[in-house]
Amino acid sequence: MNYTESSPLTESTAIDFTPELESIIPVPSNETTCQNWREIHHLVFHVANIFFTIGLVIPTTLHLHMILLRGMLTIGCTLYIVWATLYRCALDIMIWNSVFLGVNILHLSYLLYKKRPVKIEKELSGIYRRLFEPLRVPPDLFKRLTGQFCMIQTLKKGQTYAAEDKTSVDDRLSILLKGKMKVSYRGHFLHNIYPCAFIDSPEFRSTQMHKGEKFQVTIIADDNCRFLCWSRERLTYFLESEPFLYEIFRYLIGKDITNKLYSLNDPTLNDKKAKKLEHQLSLCTQISMLEMRNSIASSSDSDDGLHQFLRGTSSISSLHVPSPHQRGSTKMKPIEEGVEDDDEVFEPVSPNALKVHQLP
Repeated sequence: MNYTESSPLTESTAIDFTPELESIIPVPSNETTCQNWREIHHLVFHVANIFFTIGLVIPTTLHLHMILLRGMLTIGCTLYIVWATLYRCALDIMIWNSVFLGVNILHLSYLLYKKRPVKIEKELSGIYRRLFEPLRVPPDLFKRLTGQFCMIQTLKKGQTYAAEDKTSVDDRLSILLKGKMKVSYRGHFLHNIYPCAFIDSPEFRSTQMHKGEKFQVTIIADDNCRFLCWSRERLTYFLESEPFLYEIFRYLIGKDITNKLYSLNDPTLNDKKAKKLEHQLSLCTQISMLEMRNSIASSSDSDDGLHQFLRGTSSISSLHVPSPHQRGSTKMKPIEEGVEDDDEVFEPVSPNALKVHQLP
């Protein structure tokens, strides 16, 4: 019988190559099972995922929600990079998390830039605190309003801001920063203008951007004055692009006109009294004041309206009835008798105040 006897060398060689052949032969993916779980990853990996979880569960109602979210994601990505580099030696994980880290840092920097404290000029801080801050106008929006198309101008005592029937109302809108101005009509003193008040709000409201209108009153500096002056046309275009600020201006100008009409009732009204009146305006009183302002605006060719107004305004709760002999002026449209709705601007009208002023 013929047989081949295997040598010990051959057997040992075959045994040595068997594990290598098994490792070369690929195992089908559908046959892989997690029979032997790998060891738990390093603590850095788990801490990174904890930061991711914290960032995702931050409530959106929180004021700094987006900043905290981006901060947590930034820390998590950083820890992932440390884990992939030092403990996993995985280049692809490190690269992808580096990209995520860069994106989050850029977004976080942008959010922090938007939250930076905006410094308002000292000369304008009084206007902001008095007029705009109570109505929740952000400092950055106020700075945009006052930093692009306006300037601060000066008038010495006795100089004229506007001359009756001469100065155009189309050019500007101004707020007094410092000093005092007095307003007169045909030589008759009407009222004073104090700091943080609009100088030409009635003209701004009544003309509605019609060209060629003239002031019907004379405004003279009673002290050395400084005022903030906007280009009227550019301000109008800017407010059209900012609806929130447009409503704020609409309210502030309406309230300023009402305060001026109160001061027409009481020529001794000073700045402190005007501040108190800002919170005591009732619906009927506002209507009364606007009607009285119309009587002045519609009597530019006759002194009857002025004399009747000065005689009949001793009580702020009485309604002024215009004379049937007054004739309307063709130079300026009267102010629309629309009343600013304080409900839209955080201060509801007291029902007790409405009961005091009853129409006959």
